[in-house]
Amino acid sequence: MSIKLEMLRTFSVTAAQGTLAGAAAVLGRTPSAVSMMLAQFEEEVGGHLFETDRKSRLTPLGQLVLLESQRATDVFDKSANAIRRHAMSTTGIVRIAAVPSATVALLPDVIEAFRAVHPDVRIEISDVDSITVRARVEYDEADIGIVSAPPDAPLEGERIRSDDLGIVCAENGPIHMAYLRNEDASGWEALGLESLIANPLCELVDDPIVNDLRFASTLEARNTTAILSFVRRGLGASILPFDAVRSQPDGLKFFVPTQSVSQRELRKIRHENEMVRGPILAFWNLLAQ
Repeated sequence: MSIKLEMLRTFSVTAAQGTLAGAAAVLGRTPSAVSMMLAQFEEEVGGHLFETDRKSRLTPLGQLVLLESQRATDVFDKSANAIRRHAMSTTGIVRIAAVPSATVALLPDVIEAFRAVHPDVRIEISDVDSITVRARVEYDEADIGIVSAPPDAPLEGERIRSDDLGIVCAENGPIHMAYLRNEDASGWEALGLESLIANPLCELVDDPIVNDLRFASTLEARNTTAILSFVRRGLGASILPFDAVRSQPDGLKFFVPTQSVSQRELRKIRHENEMVRGPILAFWNLLAQ
């Protein structure tokens, strides 16, 4: 007999539950069957994995084996999920990881067009920052990623669009009122009139005033809807592209500083070694420039 995946899974679950009865309930087996599987596993390993028959404490060997067991079962589960996704490719699922501003401003139109042709395909959207988008694509937790990047950044993926970054503030707030009075509030320095609600897009603005305000900020948000809600409540101003603001309700004002104009690009990325086909390819092609 050799070590089998089922042995690794049974051991991992038992270590997590701490009792044979708890492991049996999770695995859908009887406690005696779990005990027999563990005994066979210990025989193959050549040592005891638990300090007592109650399975509540691991031996030093058991602690090392647990790490390997979890790693092996995780790899198997990811591979099994990938196989299922490929088998479902005629209907299937499309997993998108996108920066929040793209989720608000870009994806609704793309999803509408996609559903007109693929109404039965499941679409899963997660809005996260660019670093997390890249990680999810790399580790096969997303089929397509949409990231923000400055126009002069090294080429990554394919460009979808670019737009100017600007200041979003509350209507009748300090920044907007100064703007209406024709005071010197047309540049990034206007952000100094209110607290800055920091977000990852602030890092794309190459201006010392913005850098100083970003490091001094006491409120940071990464979700576009949350940022706009905070601005509307008068908690501060922030930096966003116009696309993220234009469809929002009244109560907000947006303007692009006349000096030191900054842009961001939306780029679509995918795993370099992943074969893209079916509905995933269709969604990818709809994210055109």
